[in-house]
Formats: sequence, structure tokens, C-alpha cells
Amino acid sequence: MEIEFAKSAQSTLGVEWELALVDSTTGDLVSVADEVLRGVNVNDPSLREDEEHPHIKQELLENTVELVTGVCRTVAEAKADLARSLAAVRRVTDPMGVELFCAGSHPFSTPRSQPVTDKERYAKLIDRTQWWGQQMLIFGVHVHVGLDSRDKVLPVLDGLVNYFPHFQALSASSPFWSGEDTGYASQRALMFQQLPTAGLPFQFASWAEYESYVQDMFTTGVIDSISEIRWDIRPVPGLGTIEMRVCDGLADIRDVGAIAALTQCLVHEFSSILDAGGSIPTMPPWHVQENKWRAARYGMEAIVILDAEGNEKLVTDHLLEDVLPRLEPVAAELGCSAELADVRTIIERGGGYRRQRRIAAENDGALRAVVLDGIAQLRGA
Repeated sequence: MEIEFAKSAQSTLGVEWELALVDSTTGDLVSVADEVLRGVNVNDPSLREDEEHPHIKQELLENTVELVTGVCRTVAEAKADLARSLAAVRRVTDPMGVELFCAGSHPFSTPRSQPVTDKERYAKLIDRTQWWGQQMLIFGVHVHVGLDSRDKVLPVLDGLVNYFPHFQALSASSPFWSGEDTGYASQRALMFQQLPTAGLPFQFASWAEYESYVQDMFTTGVIDSISEIRWDIRPVPGLGTIEMRVCDGLADIRDVGAIAALTQCLVHEFSSILDAGGSIPTMPPWHVQENKWRAARYGMEAIVILDAEGNEKLVTDHLLEDVLPRLEPVAAELGCSAELADVRTIIERGGGYRRQRRIAAENDGALRAVVLDGIAQLRGA
């Protein structure tokens, strides 16, 4: 099969931010997404009540809404887009006594008790995946970056895979699952990969090899739509983007901007290398797989493998000493220097998983306090 890759301006940006709906007093999840989305549309005279909002959408579970930007040139533009959508949601949720919460997982809710959104594709997913599909009580941040050539897609994907543990460590915010401390910084990372076609991407030498893989997935009935390939990093041919889906949910829009800036800068750097006739180094799949586990387990304390030779470094040291200084000129070119600098702020402040454990310890293990703290963070942002 032939898969066209849509025309897209190089390094344009789109961001998706999944938010949980929770009771403002108890911190429990509330399955009122339909009501919220109807209310958002009622407040927008350009939309019918039953029409899909262009920037505020349903997700798998009825306790979730997703904010989706338009095509943006800069990270600042994407943050402003998200802020407008966030305000539109709050105009509906505030009178309902519903708050917004974002982390990789909800600390204490039971996954299988959460109602699924009434859509055929979601029903099919749950029917096929059964217990694992019923565990998908997870929230994330996805970043799309435009590529101006199909020939760049797979080399850029390979390059981003090298930075998988960096994104995971910066965003890790799901240490608790069903009321239990898992011992991991990101339970979400290991939970999501249980779905068919989810997890780390395969690495292909050519677009034709990728097309052959997709054809096999259709032929054998694994997928009915290319969107069902749910890799942590994936091409999105219909949009002309590469999508970075590694990150746990983030409670601060500034952190979302930092992740978006790091993604945009890396993709732009890779694109420039390819334009100049260069190549992007890759690592063996077993190194990539090990890095994912280390970052999920240890977060910012992970010592990660840097290259095919097996050199290693603490992930935060690599970011601070190597990656961020190297990308500063790229950020200046893209107009996201301030947002890239916020990566340092995340490192200095510590990861979301650390904060959640600290809040729980300060409140005698009460995970409701973790949710209420997350609500306050998102309010403060």
C-alpha cells in the first residue's frame, strides 16, 4: 500500500493535553465529559450543542476531556491556545463543582469502575483488549511537529527514540495506581504498552518498509485504521507530523510548554541535519527498551544509555550539560527560548512523581491530598 504524507510546514506545532474531571471536594473522578462538552458548545454560538468542538474533545473514558491546539508556529502560541480552551472548560465545570486534574494516572480511583465513552471505536477497543483495555485510566501530553518531507519522518523518529527516557523522566507523574505506590515514577508508561500496537515504535530503514508493516497490520486484522498504531512516537501521515506521545500528564501549562519546546527543537535539529546531508545516530532496540524501563522506574534518577557504544549518564545531567546547551540556538531560531529554559525549572523543582509521594507522606498517606494538590497546581497555572 502507498501511504501519502500530508504537506506540512517544517516545525509547526500541535499539542494535546488530557485532563481528568474530578469532584472538587473528594478528588474522586466524575464521569461528566458529555455534560461538560455540551456546556462548552452552548457557550460557543458558532457551534451546535451536539457538534464536536474543534479544540475540546472526548477521550476513551467519560472522566476525561482533551484540549487540542490548532496548527501553531511557536510554543507560546500553542500555550495560549491551550489556555483559551482551559478557560472555556472551566466556565462549565466551575458551576458544576468539578475540578480539573492532570497526572499520568489518578492516584486512588479503580480503573475498571470508570465508564467508557459511548463510541464504536472505544467499545471495539475494550471488547478486544478486555482486562488490559479496562485499565487505561491514564492521562498524557502529546506533541505533534510538522515535517516538510516524508523522507525525514523515519530518521527523525529514530532520533526522538534516543530521547525517550528524557521525556519520560521529565514528565513522570504516575507513581500511584489504585491507591498503591507502585515503586515506579511512571506506571502509565508500562500500562499503556499493554495495548496492541502500543509501546516503542519499530525502526524502519525506508518508508516502503513502514508501508509494508502497515499493510500487514491491515491484512491480518490487527488494525482497521492507521490511527490504531499507538506507538509512543509515531508518524501521523494524515497531518504531516511526527507525534511524541511519551509523556505522562502534566499539571502545569508551563511544563507542557517545556515539553513542547524540547520536542520542537529536537525535531528541527534533526531536520536541519538531514537537510545538510547528515545522518542521525541510532541505538540498538535493546538499549531503547532498557532506557524506557529505567526512566519509568527511576524517573529523574535514571542513568540512561546514550549511544550504541553503551555510554551512560544520569538523565538530568545529560539534559543540563549536553542537550539544553546544544539546543539553545535552535530554540532562539524557533522563538521558544523561554519555554526550553523551563526544562531546567522542571529539573530543579523535581518530577511530579516526587511531589506526589511527598504530599502523600505529609498527609499520612492520604491520596486525596495528592489530587487536591494537583488541582491547585493546575489552578495556579
